[in-house]
Amino acid sequence: MPARPNILYLHSHDTGRYVQPYGCGVPTPNLQRLAEQGVLFRQCFCGGPTCSPSRAALLTGQCAHSSGMIGLAHRGFRLKDYGQHIVHTLRTGGYTSTLIGVQHVAPWDEKESIGYDRVIDSKDGWDTQKIASAAADFFQGPPARPFFLSVGFVQTHRKYPEPGPGEDPRFCRPPAPLPDTPRTRYDMACYQASARILDEGMGAVLDALNAAGLADDTLVICTTDHGIAFPGMKCNLTDHGIGVMLIIRGPGGFAGGRVCDALVSHVDMFPTLCDLLDVERPGWLQGKSMMPLIRGEAEGINDAIFSEVTYHAAYEPMRCVRTRRWKYIRRFDDRGRPVLPNCDDSPSKDVWLEHGWRERPLAQEELHDLAFDPNEARNVAADPAMADVLAEMRGRLDRWMRDTDDPILEGLPVPAPAGARANDPDGLSPGEEPTII
Repeated sequence: MPARPNILYLHSHDTGRYVQPYGCGVPTPNLQRLAEQGVLFRQCFCGGPTCSPSRAALLTGQCAHSSGMIGLAHRGFRLKDYGQHIVHTLRTGGYTSTLIGVQHVAPWDEKESIGYDRVIDSKDGWDTQKIASAAADFFQGPPARPFFLSVGFVQTHRKYPEPGPGEDPRFCRPPAPLPDTPRTRYDMACYQASARILDEGMGAVLDALNAAGLADDTLVICTTDHGIAFPGMKCNLTDHGIGVMLIIRGPGGFAGGRVCDALVSHVDMFPTLCDLLDVERPGWLQGKSMMPLIRGEAEGINDAIFSEVTYHAAYEPMRCVRTRRWKYIRRFDDRGRPVLPNCDDSPSKDVWLEHGWRERPLAQEELHDLAFDPNEARNVAADPAMADVLAEMRGRLDRWMRDTDDPILEGLPVPAPAGARANDPDGLSPGEEPTII
């Protein structure tokens, strides 16, 4: 690789792996084409299945509680040090940085604190045409090279649009955790409409990159923050919540329509770029470079990945560790039932509520055998035959929490910053007025 490539960071809200390249019945032809040209990571996981903590993990290369982002930026949570954002490290390698659209690691009126060289004011990330047009203008600049361009879309966040002609609810299958009912099928059809709009927006950005003659010299990183906004998914530590799409195309070996099945995490993206670009790796990084996978030097880089929730709309402290075979989830309060404000309002949520979800018990510990229980529906933590596995997974999680100075170890509840906003766990839905904590 003779020169450092440009970097286009394309990202969405609440998409998980519910797009065409991951085998879902959700047509996204532009993402499919990107996957056929690049490398698709089938086992990528986020640092936390809630918006700001997940993005912070990718952009700082460390778990959410280490970066300080234990809640949502627009509710008063912040990084401990915005100097740890990737744009500052890339600047040492000669990169200029530009933000278009959503960012969600700082309040919008404090976006300058992140450190981008340029912010193109497209706060309303719902307007895919406006975002794509801003990206096309940027590419025609011509931009200073090499550049790091972050292009963020609000889709597929709720509220979803109405289904179009190609999204007939009669022929939609709802996500695996949900029953197949007319309302859940309709809800999924609405999600597919949002995914179509997202795909059109990302496709327009990629087309503009190509039209400007920059595609061959640009590394495209396409991902999302966490799982889709359905009950039992977003804000949950099952794979439905922490599993994310990751497609990378461009110089350095990211070509050929390859699929990688190794366990990787968003925290691995920052060290991967340091390795690929030959930029000095900051000392705070907790992830591992994926380049040994790309160069064919290794079949895996992680024997386990970790994810977490502390705050979303409401406080819900929980952590997990996942290996190839096993998933272990631990809740750190004694609530024992769902925190309903942490699930977006939807027809699917209404179905669960009508069937008694509000009082459905939740175990403080969960252990799932992913070989025989990939939907994580059967908790075997209490099975005596699983005692050794349970002890091993507990130990993995405990060591990670100690190694990363998890604030849970200092006592509960984990404090939020002064003025941060959170809902009563027994109270309001995410869109309603929160209490001040």
